[in-house]
Amino acid sequence: MKGSASNRSVSVGLALGAALVSTTLLCTPATAAAPEGAGKGPGAAVTTPAHGERACPVVYFDLGETLVHTAEDGRTTYLPGASSYLRTLRARHIRVGLITNVPAAWGTTEAERAARLRREVDATWRGPAAFAWADFGDRIRTPRTEAERKPSPVLWQRAKEDSAGCRVVYQAETAQEVSVASSLGYVAYQIGLPQRPAFLPAGLVELLGRRLA
Repeated sequence: MKGSASNRSVSVGLALGAALVSTTLLCTPATAAAPEGAGKGPGAAVTTPAHGERACPVVYFDLGETLVHTAEDGRTTYLPGASSYLRTLRARHIRVGLITNVPAAWGTTEAERAARLRREVDATWRGPAAFAWADFGDRIRTPRTEAERKPSPVLWQRAKEDSAGCRVVYQAETAQEVSVASSLGYVAYQIGLPQRPAFLPAGLVELLGRRLA
């Protein structure tokens, strides 16, 4: 009985993986595939993985209504399943990052804008555990000008350049952002849709990371 149940679980997992890959590929317009070697030029910045982190893949997220929710009274908390999903990625040593819009006036450097973002979120945080900022390291991409705000492709392009040729994943709640990310070569997954996992399953993320983008 246990062997049969295990075989059924493996079959279901493989079927789900195939279905999710098919769904992701459907998000990518046939005429908008990223060019070979995009984001790998001599001027591309490289973020070195911390000790214990895998080099690939890199999973980027939108922040608001993807990982966190701000209630009408201003309190900010994790969305259901987000905290445990980040813990699962951390346990598998998968790097994560944020691609999120903030006012360009929040700082002249990426680090300054990320620090302001952290202060703004922490000031309204009411979750039982603090937001896992340490997981994201220096992989927080924010607009330097108002023209760079999403859905402009600039933030996705910068994040991809920083990923050292790894396959990159993007997860967000809006179809428009998923479409733009897909057109730039990301494996993009829209959260919040019915009858689908809340987030792209971590096991599938691992498998995707073993293949070049």
